Amino acid sequence: MSTSRPFSSSTSSPSSTSSGPLGLEFPQSLAVYDDYAAAQKAVDFLSDEKFPVEQCMIVGTELKRVERITGRLTTGKVAMGGAVSGLWFGLFIGLLFSLFTDGNTLSIIASTALIGILFGVISALVGYAATRGRRDFSSVTQVVATRYEVLVEHKSAARARELLAQLPGATPDPFA
Repeated sequence: MSTSRPFSSSTSSPSSTSSGPLGLEFPQSLAVYDDYAAAQKAVDFLSDEKFPVEQCMIVGTELKRVERITGRLTTGKVAMGGAVSGLWFGLFIGLLFSLFTDGNTLSIIASTALIGILFGVISALVGYAATRGRRDFSSVTQVVATRYEVLVEHKSAARARELLAQLPGATPDPFA
């Protein structure tokens, strides 16, 4: 469930100025939501009400890093990954060489692919050995926000608050 704080105080510095395409002139906090969909819904509502949404910004705050473990690493898996990576690199280099030489294209591509596999396996195994078993798993990491703040330029903040108060379910939280 998302919590909306349309009348919360600004967390942005009032002396900040516009800086590039992502900057706003003196941004003020309009609302804070627990999920991106709720923040997006608020901006979409403002857009439907003909509010100049180019004066809005959704900012993910309270960032955290999430790491999803995808599997266990073994020497064989590391070698196979290195071989595949090296194969692709070798094929790429072979194609480039074949464009600029008059020799047998197939033999050039095959030889660079084999050399790529060899270097890929060696480099992957050396890297894996260097960890000395401290990281025997593969993973995917992502940075996610836990809260989403809708900011608006100061000159339009009052109108945006009035419009947002009309959004069903967007009543201000008196304890926020």
